[in-house]
Amino acid sequence: QVQLVESGGGLVQAGGSLRLSCAASGRTFSSYHLGWFRQAPGKEREFVAAISRLLGNTYYADSVKGRFTISRDNAKNTVYLQMNSLKPEDTAVYSCAAAQIITTMTTSQRSDYWGQGTQVTVSS
Repeated sequence: QVQLVESGGGLVQAGGSLRLSCAASGRTFSSYHLGWFRQAPGKEREFVAAISRLLGNTYYADSVKGRFTISRDNAKNTVYLQMNSLKPEDTAVYSCAAAQIITTMTTSQRSDYWGQGTQVTVSS
């Protein structure tokens, strides 16, 4: 089992920045690829970003490339999502995810474990 707890969400004006954090506990953190998903009201959950467990290769949805950065600190069992140049369409509940196969997240839009989510609201 892996437990994931997000923090750092909030209200920000368009053009602003937020950094989300996800603290993990349970099985070996470094054994899992990690990622972020989001779900806006009335929409399906969508993949945002992922980072591989060993090399730290990163993957992004086209909608956030160049604006969001995912990183991980295996010593702190934490994954981060730095979000810059935020837009109103980024408003959503952002959830942390952990998977043993990275394409589970990047291609299949699924994950082995999920956090409860943190609300991000971007005002225009």
